[in-house]
Amino acid sequence: MSISKKISNFSIKQICESGQCFRMKELSENEYEVIAFGKYLKVRPKGDITEFDCTEEEFNEIWVPYFDLETDYQKIIDAIDKNDKYLINAANNGEGIRILRQDLFEMIISFIISQRNNIKRIKKCIVLLCERFGEKKIAPDGSVYYDFPTAEALYNADIEEIKSLGVGYRDIYIKKAAEAVFLGEIDLSEVEKKDYFSAKETLLKLYGVGEKVADCICLFSLHKTESFPKDTHINQVLEREYKCGFPFDKYGDKVGILQQYMFYNEL
Repeated sequence: MSISKKISNFSIKQICESGQCFRMKELSENEYEVIAFGKYLKVRPKGDITEFDCTEEEFNEIWVPYFDLETDYQKIIDAIDKNDKYLINAANNGEGIRILRQDLFEMIISFIISQRNNIKRIKKCIVLLCERFGEKKIAPDGSVYYDFPTAEALYNADIEEIKSLGVGYRDIYIKKAAEAVFLGEIDLSEVEKKDYFSAKETLLKLYGVGEKVADCICLFSLHKTESFPKDTHINQVLEREYKCGFPFDKYGDKVGILQQYMFYNEL
């Protein structure tokens, strides 16, 4: 079953390429695969219409919040300072990007793996991790996919087996993060209730999680759009385009969205 929607400021291609999600991929020129929250979805862009292979109920319950479809992104773009030519151009180039609401534990492990890594390698590591430790499922169309591993599964996993999947030195980070969550040292349901600063403070207690990774988790799972992850690309933009400083105060809790336009533009 599929449904068709006309959604402004929505490009599954741009979201797929934006670096915030590692379990979304292009199957063909006009078909994309998304795996999230134990669900499997195929998305097909057709002009100004997007086709989703799911029921209306699943779309509203899972994919509307996941893709942040109730937020007016054009309003955010229109509020950019007209004198900021760089940011206007970046936003126009990436106007179809939306900040995803992804599973918290998945984002913790995914962005631990992302440290000093490239997107192609990150995706490969996560595919192998899911195939080895995640639950195998069959989609309604017969496609085989795997859930993201639970904290319990990774806690019980042999660390050498985790390392063999290509994660390298990050094996101990993955193991200790799973341990902290599984043993209740960090309660993810409580983290989800916290404000940005409190959530980030808690995430920084995880072994191997630094400022950038914590900010990525806050932005791409908890949807704390005041979070502004700084990697090499973003730091280069700030040094090149904002020598007097980026106007964080002007954009407030929308800076995370603007960061994604900047990041995508640099890619």
